Amino acid sequence: MVDPVAPAAQRALRLLRGASGWAALAIGAYFLCGWIGSSFPAHRQFAASEDGIDIMIATNGVHTSVVVPVRADGLDWHRVFPVTDLAEPARPYTHIGISWGQREVFLDTPTWADLSPLLVLRVAGFGGEGLMHVEHWVNPQPSEHYRPLRISPAQYRALVRALLRDLPLRGQRRHYAGYGPQDVFYDARGTYTLYRTCNEWTGESLRRAGIPTGAWTPFAGSVMKWVERPL
Repeated sequence: MVDPVAPAAQRALRLLRGASGWAALAIGAYFLCGWIGSSFPAHRQFAASEDGIDIMIATNGVHTSVVVPVRADGLDWHRVFPVTDLAEPARPYTHIGISWGQREVFLDTPTWADLSPLLVLRVAGFGGEGLMHVEHWVNPQPSEHYRPLRISPAQYRALVRALLRDLPLRGQRRHYAGYGPQDVFYDARGTYTLYRTCNEWTGESLRRAGIPTGAWTPFAGSVMKWVERPL
């Protein structure tokens, strides 16, 4: 007697293999597009300003942020992001790191081990609300993961405007506890998508300020390959 379950199981297996193949192809195409998009330069003619303002582009290998001095060109960032929002406000902070990302990924995944595959699929398919992450640092040193860049005062002012573009007015936003005593999250405008990722937000901020980066920077490497490693 022929087992009727066997052909059905074989068909299901073939469908699963086919779906897995198409998924792998889609993922591969996305990464290829990201590599190509980040290879087209924006602001190719940039030259570091000798009398400019020193910033850093930081990464943890997956996520990027823009690190700026607490006080420069007449702006005190602590008036925008008060240290009183921190669990440890008394330290002599000299820099802040600003980034943007998806709300649930930021708030619900304190470590990468907490990142649920279902959350990844949902964010990839439907996107999600934005959230801003602000880290406070004391004299961060140049390294592979903190790459310095000197920009002109005009570029810095444009960068400030870019970094604040998705931040609601002070009375219209809430803040949330960060991963540690020196960082905090803030409500932010914008929707996270596969096109507008956290790293593309960084790249867009740099492009708005006239700083060289790729035309589309969906990955951390897409951003960091445009910033020279410190000597």
